Amino acid sequence: MLEKIYEELYNAYGPQDWWPADEPFEVVVGAILTQNVSWSNVIKAIRNLKERDVLSFEGMKNIPTEELALLIKPTGYYNSKAKKLKAFLSYLEEYGSLENLFRKPLESLRTELQNVYGIGPETADAILCYAGEYPVMVIDAYTIRILSRMGIIDVKANYHEVQELFHRELAGDTQLYNEYHALLTRLAKEVCLKKKPLCASCSLVQYCKQIGVE
Repeated sequence: MLEKIYEELYNAYGPQDWWPADEPFEVVVGAILTQNVSWSNVIKAIRNLKERDVLSFEGMKNIPTEELALLIKPTGYYNSKAKKLKAFLSYLEEYGSLENLFRKPLESLRTELQNVYGIGPETADAILCYAGEYPVMVIDAYTIRILSRMGIIDVKANYHEVQELFHRELAGDTQLYNEYHALLTRLAKEVCLKKKPLCASCSLVQYCKQIGVE
């Protein structure tokens, strides 16, 4: 069923070219900044960092935490997120570069990332999939909303359970997981809304169990 859903979404929307970033380090920064905020706000913060020429390991390492917080203010919770970015930089410094970091095996690296302050399963997997190009499916509230409405998962299913479903039913292909997550995100933002979903416009309506749910 998951493969059929992917085909329907891809036919409806085409490739999403996600994650929108110039290089892997920017992906990591964006993955941390996008926690609990819309992507449009992250774009503003990324722009601020680029204008100050600090969107790099050295640049963010050398800027005081208080100044970094002001640059990422559009993302909300900016003091906390500045500390999270600094925590990741301290962790990354042990490896010297993202290239070295991404030489580690998936499972051990995933565990390490989740032990870094401010990085939970979703953020860790976004870093792994979009920056490190590991074959891992990112699960978020959008994914759970769509699949639960279709009756594929329980609305209370946890992150690990939903991710295991994808890993079990779909080949471990990085590009597939990348595209699938982006397509689900687009559907949730434009059609499968949290309240008053636009079911008549949904490419998956024939599979849905909760048409018109509010």
